Amino acid sequence: MDLIVQGIEVETSDLKKLAILSGASKIERVTGSAFRLVDAGQHNNVSVYCLNAGLDFFYIQQPLKLSNFSLVAMDMDSTLVGIESIDEIADMHGVRKQVSELTEKAMYGEINFSEGLVQRVALLKGLDHSVLQRVYDERLVLNPGAEKMLKQMKIAGIKTMLVSGGFTFFTDKLKDRLGLDYTFANTLEIVDGKLTGRLVGEIMGAQGKGRVLKKICNQLGFRKEDLIAIGDGANDLPMFAEAGVSVAYHAKPIVQKNATYVINYVGLDGVINIFQ
Repeated sequence: MDLIVQGIEVETSDLKKLAILSGASKIERVTGSAFRLVDAGQHNNVSVYCLNAGLDFFYIQQPLKLSNFSLVAMDMDSTLVGIESIDEIADMHGVRKQVSELTEKAMYGEINFSEGLVQRVALLKGLDHSVLQRVYDERLVLNPGAEKMLKQMKIAGIKTMLVSGGFTFFTDKLKDRLGLDYTFANTLEIVDGKLTGRLVGEIMGAQGKGRVLKKICNQLGFRKEDLIAIGDGANDLPMFAEAGVSVAYHAKPIVQKNATYVINYVGLDGVINIFQ
């Protein structure tokens, strides 16, 4: 099989050492910061070396092509974008500490996501709805490589889907901004210009992510093998279960253990290097 290695900076000495450790027959450049070690063997020393060198790596048993896939489903907070939107909203309401503690527990799978979300949203009661636009304008940033990844997905004819435990206020804007095909998230209840501390409609929790992905795929006639899922938190695992390939992006340990591939160092454009 082939060993793909990528990083912010990949030294020639790293590649030579990994070639020796894996018994690879040759080294090929995939992109500027990604390399293929051909006919590599799986050895524990490879993972230890990459961890110490700050390199992402994964083994490819047979070449995967983007054109063989039909849809990519992505999480929003801390995956497509570099913030947890509810934490930033809470910061402007003076309750960041309480909310972020619940967010972290939910992402690590320590509490039920839906129940934790209800608790977090309740802490936002009375906040002026204009704060949502401020968070979008002042704090929401795409993660590195996001636009490059999406461009390559679209060139390959892959439909793009954002499935978030966050809020429709942000996913709707990102849909327009990035040209996404589908977005699903939770809707904050707003009355007289203020957040009520409640959600409208069904909660998009962990199981909801899996259900909506399966529903869209059934509607489009896609198979599980046609799907790619990308996420970072425990609530993304049901979505991973519905996909043929799952990518843990700078993710929590429980997510990394259940993903096909793991990216801890490079940006989202590193996802493209999985597919040759």
